Amino acid sequence: MNSRMPWDITAAGADGGKAASAARPRPGRHLIAVMLLTAAALDLTRCGLVMTAARHPVPTAGLVAAGLAAAVLTVRTARGCQAGRRWAGWAALLIGAASAPQAAASGFHGPYTIPDTATAVLGVLLAVAVLATAGAAGRPGQYTQNPCTIDRGATW
Repeated sequence: MNSRMPWDITAAGADGGKAASAARPRPGRHLIAVMLLTAAALDLTRCGLVMTAARHPVPTAGLVAAGLAAAVLTVRTARGCQAGRRWAGWAALLIGAASAPQAAASGFHGPYTIPDTATAVLGVLLAVAVLATAGAAGRPGQYTQNPCTIDRGATW
């Protein structure tokens, strides 16, 4: 009997040892990055709509600058997520959680209805995806012993 969990199947190396499970990419990382890039595209879409529908240049410039900054931050987070950075998961969670209230602030009216609805839905899905793919908080390989007390003294 071994102490591995059924989903902890690692390939044996040339020396008979196990390959590091940390080398495998975290599931859902690509999906989260695609969702973040979609959120950035929606931010840029909203910037374009603001520029075409705006009447006053000063508030328009502020909204466009905020939208561009959000898009840049979102793309940077997507790149960090693809690279496996720990901060990117937290940033993606915050972006997802803030997307729905940010989209609701404009009131879902006028030319902003479709991008705002898409942003709100995408934000909720992004937050759920980040939480669903969150791994254990420990170091890789930290919990390698068999936790079952019945099997501790048994040698097969």
